[in-house]
Amino acid sequence: MNKYEMLTIFSASLNDEQKDAVVQKYVDLIEKDGGKVTGLNKIGVKKLAYPINYKNEGYYVLFNFEANQTIPARINYLMNIDEAVMRTLCLRQDA
Repeated sequence: MNKYEMLTIFSASLNDEQKDAVVQKYVDLIEKDGGKVTGLNKIGVKKLAYPINYKNEGYYVLFNFEANQTIPARINYLMNIDEAVMRTLCLRQDA
């Protein structure tokens, strides 16, 4: 199992319940595929360095998890087609 760190920017226009639901959706996805979420940091709404889809703010969430090497590609694919996700970056941490 590899350790990963994934920073995701969700749309700031979501209400609190929707933000919690979309974060929980990806936590459940990681755990369903055999991974383990070791840390979840909901950073909050921050101003973006440049507009993305005409939006100037985003809701930042940092996921730390352990998983096999196929899970990050699957999550990245699902986040790319999710309208609530503005940007995501997943990196493998060196042990």
